[in-house]
Amino acid sequence: MKDCLFCKIIAGEIPSRKVYEDKRLFAFEDIKPQAPTHILIVPKQHLETLLEISDAHNELIGSVFLAASKIARKQGIAQSGFRVVANCNQDAGQTVFHIHFHLLGGRPMAWPPG
Repeated sequence: MKDCLFCKIIAGEIPSRKVYEDKRLFAFEDIKPQAPTHILIVPKQHLETLLEISDAHNELIGSVFLAASKIARKQGIAQSGFRVVANCNQDAGQTVFHIHFHLLGGRPMAWPPG
């Protein structure tokens, strides 16, 4: 999508602080972090919301959680704990309509969220 913020970041048209990349995913530091570690894990395939995911995306979604585990270890937050969050549509707080997953850590997390 030519107007998608995350597609432009993945394409290198907008600078980011990349922390991970593979053939399916691009991960970078959030510009408005909500925790000491706040990384966005973004599929390179443009899907607007989680509602577009189908059985055909099983490997893609599995790769998100494998990447989250790798990134958490590299960031030094794996042992203390981290959270992976995905928002779907406006009421859940989705502001960029390209699916993405927030990897949060580096501080205790409250429950329930929101």
